[in-house]
Amino acid sequence: MNTEIQNTFRALADPTRRSILMHLSAKEMTIAEVSAHFDMTRAAVKKHLIILEEGELISARRMGRETLNRLEPEGLKTVANWVNYFSGFWNIKLQNLQSAIEEEGNSKK
Repeated sequence: MNTEIQNTFRALADPTRRSILMHLSAKEMTIAEVSAHFDMTRAAVKKHLIILEEGELISARRMGRETLNRLEPEGLKTVANWVNYFSGFWNIKLQNLQSAIEEEGNSKK
């Protein structure tokens, strides 16, 4: 697994960071606005934002004295593609289960 996707999974591993992503999905926010949703210091929130940015899940841009953070949905596409690859295995298991149930039903008739 390349470093890029490792950083993305690292960012998603923490429930606080996943919650931050949910808030940023509604609108761009400053660190102060993000911090208002959590019982932690702005410095702690900033550390979470840095990890999310390293995972390419958010971007930050300066606007005057403030830094605005925004969701970068393209970053989630990498994770979705990775999960979708493995969903094929799940679908095969479900198809096998369905076939077994149907065969059992047919043998009882």
